[in-house]
Amino acid sequence: MTLLALVPAGLALLTAALHDIVARTIPNALPLAIAVAGLVLRALAGDLAPGLLAAALVFLLALLAWRAGAMGGGDVKLLAACALLPPPAAVPGLILAVAIAGGLLGLLYLGLRPLLPAPGAPRPAALGARALRAEAWRIRRGGPLPYAVAIALGTFFTLLP
Repeated sequence: MTLLALVPAGLALLTAALHDIVARTIPNALPLAIAVAGLVLRALAGDLAPGLLAAALVFLLALLAWRAGAMGGGDVKLLAACALLPPPAAVPGLILAVAIAGGLLGLLYLGLRPLLPAPGAPRPAALGARALRAEAWRIRRGGPLPYAVAIALGTFFTLLP
């Protein structure tokens, strides 16, 4: 039964990460699906109340980061939903894994900046190439990171044995 909740949550996480890369938004249905899967997992494990408390605490802390301009609103919802997936005692590890993944993502973007072609370079027309061009444009301008990628990586790291 646990797998029946984790597979849809994993697919929703992957979709959120890809959507965040392409559009820098996370559709509300994705954190909702992850939260429902997490609620099922916590209910089956018998730790629903501590799980809800841990997720609420994560939401409040992420909300503070949003208010400070350090995190997007979709990232706040996604991170709080992901906090329902592991047992409550593993939530601090989840936050640490997400923070490490976010730091590595930031370093990757900083490292890619000098390697990007100049804006006037020839442009391939394929959809994937256009998405890469858009990402290169964001990187050159120091745009926001697709933090759903870090949230997904940290969550997968926490959940996978």
